[in-house]
Amino acid sequence: MKLNKKFLPICKEDLKKRNIDQLDFIIITGDAYVDHPSFGTAIISRVLESQGFTVGIIPQPDWHNVDDFRRLGKPKYAFLINSGNMDSMVNHYTASKKKRHNDLFSPGGESGHRPDRAIIVYCNKAREAFKGVPIIIGGIEASLRRFTHYDYWDNKLRRSLLLDSKADLLIYGMGEKTVVQIADLLKYGMNIKDITNIQGTVYATNTLNNVTNYIEVPSYEECVKSKKAYAESFKLEYYEQDSINGKNIVQKHDNRYIVQNKPQDTLTETEMDAVYNLPFTRTYHPIYESKGGIPAINEVKFSITSHRGCYGGCSFCALNFHQGRSIQNRSQQSVIDEAKLLTTLDDFKGYIHDIGGPTANFRHKACDKQKKLGVCKNKQCLFPTPCKNLKVDHSEYLDLLRKVRKLPKIKKVFIRSGIRFDYLIADKKDTFFKELCEHHISGQLKVAPEHINDVVLKAMGKPKNEVYEKFETKYKSINDKLGKKQFLVPYLISSHPGSDLKVAIELACYIKHMGHSPEQVQDFYPTPGSLSTTMYYTEINPLTGEKIYIAKTFEEKSMQRALLQFSKPENYNLVKKALIKAGREDLIGFGKDCLIPPRQIKSKNTNFKKKTNTKSTSLEKETFNTNKRSKNNFKNKPSNKKTRRTGR
Repeated sequence: MKLNKKFLPICKEDLKKRNIDQLDFIIITGDAYVDHPSFGTAIISRVLESQGFTVGIIPQPDWHNVDDFRRLGKPKYAFLINSGNMDSMVNHYTASKKKRHNDLFSPGGESGHRPDRAIIVYCNKAREAFKGVPIIIGGIEASLRRFTHYDYWDNKLRRSLLLDSKADLLIYGMGEKTVVQIADLLKYGMNIKDITNIQGTVYATNTLNNVTNYIEVPSYEECVKSKKAYAESFKLEYYEQDSINGKNIVQKHDNRYIVQNKPQDTLTETEMDAVYNLPFTRTYHPIYESKGGIPAINEVKFSITSHRGCYGGCSFCALNFHQGRSIQNRSQQSVIDEAKLLTTLDDFKGYIHDIGGPTANFRHKACDKQKKLGVCKNKQCLFPTPCKNLKVDHSEYLDLLRKVRKLPKIKKVFIRSGIRFDYLIADKKDTFFKELCEHHISGQLKVAPEHINDVVLKAMGKPKNEVYEKFETKYKSINDKLGKKQFLVPYLISSHPGSDLKVAIELACYIKHMGHSPEQVQDFYPTPGSLSTTMYYTEINPLTGEKIYIAKTFEEKSMQRALLQFSKPENYNLVKKALIKAGREDLIGFGKDCLIPPRQIKSKNTNFKKKTNTKSTSLEKETFNTNKRSKNNFKNKPSNKKTRRTGR
């Protein structure tokens, strides 16, 4: 594994230096150019380069005219367009639909460097710049909007992004295999319109004569007319996202059909190693230096991806539709080689920030059956209880961590991509749990119980609260034996489907009883592609057909969030209003169980609010810094640090 010193071309001068007259592919992306394997554009570009294709990148083009889209000339084969590492609407707006003031994937963290619905805008401009050039879209925005989908910002169903963008082909999921297969066909002269049989792609057609082994889901028009039809459509799509047992999916839009070919085969260990062994510069392009670089690199520069996929099955997560439930892992040697490479970087201080994936302690497939039969369509691996076939074993992951932390120049290896606590305590051996506490955290561990009400937890696809309490007790016991004062940072979600005011008050009382005031509270955000988002729109759990309560008004969502942080002075009026509305005036007073006093008591320190806000703003930027003074636990003092939401 080597460090590359050359970035791919971003301007005509770069082409001259490389003696390239015409590029094979040009990638247009909504992110700044960061040549690091945590960025999709970097991986796809380096994969194509490794196969002998020439690739250029147009990062964050000015979409107000076509000049930037002509910057690298006309590509020989196709434009490859993505919005960046995030959906552009999620990147731009908060859960309350307020405009975000920063963008970690842009120079200096500035916002405003990409348009809303970036893929649609970029496709239109690329087509205007060079008519007739094939356009292929991919990345998270394309992947999660490939079918009829609910759009939170428009508050309505939108068509497949393939049709709205008028692209020729859509790549969904992790696209290394797919993009190479397409590139080879284009190289051999096949017309983009004839590429209809590649796994991991979606194409549009006027007829189904040549489509085989498919199911047809309710059409766009049927979904718009009936929420039940949309729920049924989502359910059918949800069950077919496996490369082994999944079928092709057809959905009609007016007089056309979109066809999703079944998911691409998962990468083997050897193939995963090859991808991460590609030569990256592992940093942002020097054109951003004057603005302070790209903040997003700070969170991943010294982190290592050991695997992809997640079988956790959280309803609010869209990984099932993108990376899939089947784990794809790298070999230990590949991870160790990358760790060694990181130690050679000039700014390496001895700390590996993370070795993990979507869920750190899912290093291998959930069971042996998945290798031949694929993932179960109508069963989850962990919910409502762990499957009898689930292989609960941390030994290989632990062995990897031990090897990395023994390497020269490495002081500590953190695990920050999230630990699935129900899987952790299902392990009959405590060895990993003990070494996790002893070697891989520093003061606090981030976990995601999300809620304590079992009805809401069921809707979330999360284990019952008693499982978290068992984990919490064991965590405290292990740390006591180690003589360490280490705490938990629990993440909570307010106003998730199933949560009404009474449930939110129940959680607030639980927090009060535990003596904890959580900083890590997140409003439920109906992002494209998740099961919870479908619940939010339809008020139905599409997998069970059960009706479910949804908090949709801004007022109720605000009250639910405020209840989880009832001790904050700025939340007093909302909390009081919520308690009165729910008929829980008994929680207003000076009793030990009361959430708030009868009247707001002003702090003697008149500067308290201003100071607190200033501190929070600065701390939000320090996502991965360890705060040894933090004591954030359901049974301890509130945290004095805001941390990135990373685990489930």
